[in-house]
Amino acid sequence: MAILPSGTVTFLFTDIEGSTKLLREIGAAYAAELAAHRRVVRDAVAGRGGVEVDTQGDAFFVAFGRASDAIAAARAVQEALDGRLKVRMGIHTGEPSMTDEGYVGMDVHRAARIAAAGHGGQVLVSQSTRDLVPGEALRDLGSHRLKDLAAPERIYQLGDATFPPLRTLDRSNLPLAPSPLVGRQREVGELLALFREGRRLVTLTGAGGSGKSRLALQVAAEITDDVDAVFFVPLAPVHDPALVPSAIAEAAGVRTVDDLRELEAFLVLDNFEHLLDAAPALGELLAQARGLRLLVTSRTRLRLTAEEEFPLDPLPVDDAVSLFVQRARTVRREVVADAAVLEICRHLDGLPLALELAASRVKVLEPSMLLERLGRRLPLLTGGARDAPERQRTLRATIDWSYGLLNPNVQQLLRRLSVFAGSFSLEAAEQVAEAELDGVEALADWSLLTSSDDGRFLMLETIREYASERLEESDEREAVRSRHLDVFLALAE
Repeated sequence: MAILPSGTVTFLFTDIEGSTKLLREIGAAYAAELAAHRRVVRDAVAGRGGVEVDTQGDAFFVAFGRASDAIAAARAVQEALDGRLKVRMGIHTGEPSMTDEGYVGMDVHRAARIAAAGHGGQVLVSQSTRDLVPGEALRDLGSHRLKDLAAPERIYQLGDATFPPLRTLDRSNLPLAPSPLVGRQREVGELLALFREGRRLVTLTGAGGSGKSRLALQVAAEITDDVDAVFFVPLAPVHDPALVPSAIAEAAGVRTVDDLRELEAFLVLDNFEHLLDAAPALGELLAQARGLRLLVTSRTRLRLTAEEEFPLDPLPVDDAVSLFVQRARTVRREVVADAAVLEICRHLDGLPLALELAASRVKVLEPSMLLERLGRRLPLLTGGARDAPERQRTLRATIDWSYGLLNPNVQQLLRRLSVFAGSFSLEAAEQVAEAELDGVEALADWSLLTSSDDGRFLMLETIREYASERLEESDEREAVRSRHLDVFLALAE
């Protein structure tokens, strides 16, 4: 096996653009094309001192001791293929760490991201490589934000050919995430799979504060390689359903939504729950713009024919602990994942917003002291970030937002169901809260009730505390409690 270069190393990543589509088009002939492509790449690499680090399918990962050799190899591949296969290449120079398994570090990751930003036939070069080959005529494509990389990267192109805009986050208005996503790897993978399988409208539903927006942003960042453009449409400030199309157009930088018809675009429509009357307009938009895909976050489903609902559960306890500790360490560095932190996360049902608000309190309360005060959560869970929406600065405001969107009959049912301390059956809800099936379904749709496989229902403790406060303020608290007592007394007897 050839010895891998060390110290300052220049990486070359290559892959064939649209290989799956090409395979479908030419069938058995693809094997011969792929073999010819591999010979071209290996001849170009070997002739210029490159070392093949890894090969997967139609992709190559190669290391060079000199940046000029990597440039020369890429040019040789480009000229030899002469457009027969659309191979994109990315070149970056850095000082990676070496392990028994090979190279590790951000330089490897950066090189791969640069390659992924290109188009078939295009060779992209990083600033660090450009600095080492001052004699090369490279076209400056400007600074670009690459997925998962904090700082923009200045990118250059080898040759003067014209290509579409780079596949980078600059083809979007996605806001930068303030912190890494904790957990949710399974959910990200499943959502990406849905869109790659052909779904065009997925509604991500969940209780307020469950992390729908953060998850949607991650999915949008991951899917940038698949589409022409990705746009984030914040709908919380929009109060008139008739204004939804113009909000989409503004976020996408077009005059009207009609301008999206020919674009392969991915849109995140964030916080749709108060604009449900605009849902039919989304169906019309999807019918007109065949390349459009929509990821909607909402506390309830849209009830459209093309819709696939993706309910978001609270975080599993291990991820909840990781999130709490990560956020707590921003105000108190010595916080560790001890028994008190574990109990806090269990008390807060793994709800990300509740965990973040609670974590901000450890600046003045040790986790054990915080745990003692969680008997009443809502007065404690306040003090969200000043740049967060008003409804996300306290847990009470978040639940208020959902409650205010319910019709009066469903609000009443939510208040009444708060008398159940744990799970309850539909029959018990009918007897105690005078529930009807439509009302229970509405609360489940709004993610204010969860159902289990055995047909029972459960309210998250933070939501139950809020609903119980509302029941206390009503004139029917004694009647509801009396019916609750009668039902369970009869059961006990």
